[in-house]
Amino acid sequence: MREIGLIAAAFCTAILATPAFAADLTGTATVIDGDTLEVHGQRIRLHGIDSPESAQLCQDAAGKDWRCGQQAALALSDRIARRPVSCEVKDTDRYGRSVAACSVAGESLNAWMVSQGWAMAYRQYSTDYVGAEATARAARAGIWAGTFQPPWEWRTAKRNGDKPQAANQSRPAPAAAPSAAPSSGCQIKGNINSKGERIYHVPGGRFYDQTQIDTGSGERWFCSEDEARSAGWRRSER
Repeated sequence: MREIGLIAAAFCTAILATPAFAADLTGTATVIDGDTLEVHGQRIRLHGIDSPESAQLCQDAAGKDWRCGQQAALALSDRIARRPVSCEVKDTDRYGRSVAACSVAGESLNAWMVSQGWAMAYRQYSTDYVGAEATARAARAGIWAGTFQPPWEWRTAKRNGDKPQAANQSRPAPAAAPSAAPSSGCQIKGNINSKGERIYHVPGGRFYDQTQIDTGSGERWFCSEDEARSAGWRRSER
């Protein structure tokens, strides 16, 4: 009996020590900005994406300033309309907001905002939307049509009391140069395609030579196929 009591006590202690996240949320949403919602009075930060701040300006293809932060929020509001939003809570941030992947009628709002060029993939916290960002950038959609300062840099400048860069001085961060294989024994290329799919290519494969690896975008090299599969990549079909 004493052993059972000790096990029960340890189990309760483990539960209390586990961080408590808010329950998943479903309901009518109010859009706060391009990456923040409010459902049932609970603020929700969209996981893995970063949208221009409400007061932030970008520059369009003609060189004219426009309120990209405001337009991002309006785009999200229009996409949701009056439909109920379902949010899968993944974490709680330092401001007490739930961090979640949200959807409407089965469509990911996080992915949609990035794919339409209204937000960037927030690589510091997730690489889930790197593929969607590549699609938006290639199409020059939303903020990618011109120039802008990444939202996290804009916030840092504001916090430090610096004047945020003028739109005509800002440039999207260039893609990192292709990364060389770390060693002769690690030749398998883990690539993330435009759909966000993680696919690995082995030497001799049809697309092996033309595939470039950008480790800054979450891509990587593998030393074996088992390692690649264990990390969640699948082998190229060609």
